[in-house]
Amino acid sequence: MSWFEDWFNTPYYHILYKDRDYKEAENFISNLTKELKLPTHSSIIDLACGKGRHSVFLNQLGFEVLGVDLSEESILHNKQFENSASPKLEFKVHDMRNELYPEISEEKVNAVFNLFTSFGYFDDEDDDRKVFQSVKNVLKEGGIFILDFLNEGFVKNTLVAETTINKGNIDFKIKKRIENNYVIKDIYFQDKGQDFHYFEKVKLSTLEQIETLAARCGFEAQKIWGNYNLEDFDRETSPRCIFEFRI
Repeated sequence: MSWFEDWFNTPYYHILYKDRDYKEAENFISNLTKELKLPTHSSIIDLACGKGRHSVFLNQLGFEVLGVDLSEESILHNKQFENSASPKLEFKVHDMRNELYPEISEEKVNAVFNLFTSFGYFDDEDDDRKVFQSVKNVLKEGGIFILDFLNEGFVKNTLVAETTINKGNIDFKIKKRIENNYVIKDIYFQDKGQDFHYFEKVKLSTLEQIETLAARCGFEAQKIWGNYNLEDFDRETSPRCIFEFRI
């Protein structure tokens, strides 16, 4: 089992990250959809949607949304938010390396959003290509792919090696390191007398590497933003690398 299949399906993942900044997420989505000029009722796939915070807000803004994620626990949680009326909100379990159309989405869509560092998990570079190819195949002509990723330069400059976070009466000891061009986060904690260790591992792809991969799959980069306020990207100071690709 891959680290993300294991860790994302545990209750401890959701405890550690239970205080996600919903206001920041909603501001980001509002700014992004205005910038993209997406018409109301456009169809959007939230790829690797987690517990659905972006999906739910996109639907509230008037978009038809399909949220997909590998974590069965996350999708089970998200089912409570589904809306069968128009615009529809739906959630399905899906591995992003597999084709979205027509296996998961019966129709092609206007946009695919992959947000909050939900890419770069795979050791095999061909798996990264499969993600881009699947997204390409599910998009309508002129469709948009938003990839919200780490800025590898910023990560290398600001990495904090060790910290402790208390959530749900559990002390999560976090250790970070960069190894073989991956940023690795080891997560240690105790609960009910038992020791646990999980980890997260994300590839530190450069801007150029992502653009090259995208181009190979038929995408063209339109814009790159450096944070959730959609300010210009700077290699040294921007915390994010948010791509707008179009086919």
